[in-house]
Amino acid sequence: YDYYQPEAYVPSTDTYIEKDSSINDRIDRLRLKCTSSLLARRDVVVVASVSAIYNIGSPEVYAKRTVPLEVGWKVTREELLARLVSIHYERNETQFTRGKFRVKGGVVDIFPAYMETALRATLEDGEVAALSEFDPLTGHKAKDLKSAWVYPAKHFVTDGPERKRAIAEISAELARRLESFRSRGKLLEAQRLEQRTRYDLEMLREIGFCRGIENYSRHLSGRPQGARPNCLIDFFPKDHLLVVDESHAAIPQIGGMYEGDRARKQTLVDFGWRLPSALDNRPLKFSEFEALAGQTVFVSATPGPYELKRTKGSVVEMVVRPTGLVDPETIIRPSEGQLDDLIVRVKERVARRARALVTTLTKRTAEDLASYLTAHGLKARYLHSDIDSLERIQILQDLRAGVFDVLVGVNLLREGLDLPEVSLVAILGADHEGFLRSETTLIQISGRAARNVGGQVILYADAVTGSMKRALGEMDRRRAKQIAYNAERGIRPRTIIKAVSELEEFQTTAKREGLMLLRETERPLRAKDLPSIIQEVEGRMRAAADALDFEAAAFLRDQLFELKGMSASRPAGKKW
Repeated sequence: YDYYQPEAYVPSTDTYIEKDSSINDRIDRLRLKCTSSLLARRDVVVVASVSAIYNIGSPEVYAKRTVPLEVGWKVTREELLARLVSIHYERNETQFTRGKFRVKGGVVDIFPAYMETALRATLEDGEVAALSEFDPLTGHKAKDLKSAWVYPAKHFVTDGPERKRAIAEISAELARRLESFRSRGKLLEAQRLEQRTRYDLEMLREIGFCRGIENYSRHLSGRPQGARPNCLIDFFPKDHLLVVDESHAAIPQIGGMYEGDRARKQTLVDFGWRLPSALDNRPLKFSEFEALAGQTVFVSATPGPYELKRTKGSVVEMVVRPTGLVDPETIIRPSEGQLDDLIVRVKERVARRARALVTTLTKRTAEDLASYLTAHGLKARYLHSDIDSLERIQILQDLRAGVFDVLVGVNLLREGLDLPEVSLVAILGADHEGFLRSETTLIQISGRAARNVGGQVILYADAVTGSMKRALGEMDRRRAKQIAYNAERGIRPRTIIKAVSELEEFQTTAKREGLMLLRETERPLRAKDLPSIIQEVEGRMRAAADALDFEAAAFLRDQLFELKGMSASRPAGKKW
């Protein structure tokens, strides 16, 4: 998704927020390509987020519904078209895009939902006479094929008998739930649930799909109540290898997914928006994830207690880097006069065309420090959780590109940031024992300077805490080992050279600050202003959804619909 707002209900204000999303076409294609590849071959590497533990549908049903195209296959045109429709491909003679097919005489063109090229099947005398792959834009044939598999266009697919069984089970559950609501005098909840569910059942009968079909996945897949859902890991063979990157952060995140999802869905069930079976459309519990994981490699510069317990202390250290880079030099400076000292050191780095990161303890301090550095002739920006994720990406790109030289942040300058241009990391308040200055955090923040041959870390502190002592000891140990390895083999460290990539489909304008929600000025609203206003409201809506502020997101969504309606109904230049 480019944008995803989950279904939610806020009882205190009687506010229902419908599921809303903007699907990223490229990522959706790769997602379907992932599952189809896993079923077709064994040499597959999949890079996934925590979404890998969410419900995705049954791999057995997905594989069974595949259409096997092969030269010589006995099939009529009508039978082939019916098979394609049953796996959620749509017939469209004018707009030939992913998940669509078109027909001209005995030629059937199919654009698989997971491919960038299309397939052409030529039918003669009740069989496939020819099969080829072609460019859907130019129509040029790429190659002739003897066979090809067409996998479903969606992950949730059912055939006729399974669908009938599922509809019967959903109807029975609905009857029980309605009786329960009515016996307790909850007539509004009963009416709400009946109306929504019967509409979904009608859609399932007619087209085999409905909006929010994943909420009925327990019935569609025939799972018993409480059984774990199918997820991406189920598509892998039993002997797969799982690599958990940045495991010290990923493992707690995986462990917390179930409870957060359950709390949101339980409210929907209690107030008649969903059947109780919707609770089984969920991420894996941590114990279920462990049972599926199999062979696992935990990767982290600062492994947590779970990883160390699972491996029983059998840790393989990967201290030496291919580039010969060593952990940055670390020094401690007093807090008194720290800003003057910081400015001098940052200017030294800027003179060498390098960048600097500064981490503080609060958002307000980060903003104030960025302003202070700017006032003293440095190009500085701040970064913290109040800035939406797309704008954070742009800020980091600008830092690498040299648009500014110093980035001040709180706790976002940790794992996962690859910034080779940064040669200085300054940590203010390093002696404030706590989460933001724990041993793990100090090592992770310091690691941001490890991509540059001139990397240095400065800890501003008046005392050496236990966390500082342990972090410094570990970094010094690694640094000594790296230096000795390089000396023995005559390796000369070199800074990583990495292109500053564009944001592609995630690119956004980061100039939203200071804009008012509806441009509430005394000037009349003009149609020519609407595109920028719509962009602003949509940005705020996404930010609210990211922050789980569903009420605000719903309000902004309604406002967005109103603005788009105004845009469609008025010519440019007209006033309201």
